[in-house]
Amino acid sequence: MAFKLGYSSLKWQTPNLPEVLGQMKAAGWDGWELRQSLDFLGSPERVRKICDDAEMPVAVVTARGISLDKNPDMLETNKRRIDFAAALEADCFMFMGAGKPQRGYATDEEIAALAEIGDEMADYASQYNLDVCYHIHTNTTIDSTEEWAKLMSKMERCKLCIDVSHSALWGFDPRESVKHYKDRLIYVHLQDRDTEVAQDWVELGEGNILDFPGTLKALEEIDYDRWVVVCPGNTDRTDEEKMRVNREYLRSLGY
Repeated sequence: MAFKLGYSSLKWQTPNLPEVLGQMKAAGWDGWELRQSLDFLGSPERVRKICDDAEMPVAVVTARGISLDKNPDMLETNKRRIDFAAALEADCFMFMGAGKPQRGYATDEEIAALAEIGDEMADYASQYNLDVCYHIHTNTTIDSTEEWAKLMSKMERCKLCIDVSHSALWGFDPRESVKHYKDRLIYVHLQDRDTEVAQDWVELGEGNILDFPGTLKALEEIDYDRWVVVCPGNTDRTDEEKMRVNREYLRSLGY
């Protein structure tokens, strides 16, 4: 297996980092996705020491508060997060779109604005040799395979994160989407959704929207060798149980 397996801190605002990173390590993850505010985290030196002590490196740092108006505060806030990611030697910096337009679709101008934001952040991050990627997500600015294709045609320097569940929800088989965008793909999210019983995000293998063994095999077929990060579900399990259950599922598939 060439790619590394990480776990997302999606559900945590102010976690006890030494404790949760220790739990991640015990469950068998290789690293983690950092989403917390810089005010909470403190200095990169502090976070690096905690990560080093737990042997749990930061795989990815995520953006905050993207808006299409390109206001200076939003851009500067995320540039500071890029600085933070570089100081931690993260593999890349990831951002999503803004909210979905009320009309139900994005205009060409809105798609162009999102592409410009991605490329501006990519330009800034290039001083650190740090990649920036756009994370596809339902119910954001880009909310269809057609809009996704338009965005990719407009972004020149920004790379791509495919969340396989959102690709599936758009009707684009993840096995095909990762192959289609393999030249831009630098980050992968795994999460699962039950659209029939729980009708919510669940732990891996408990949903009904995609073929995880086939999707992971497709990543091997394109020689993908960067991070694959799991997002936990909205189930009643504890955070520690979610870490363990999701990792055990991937082990059951041979990963």
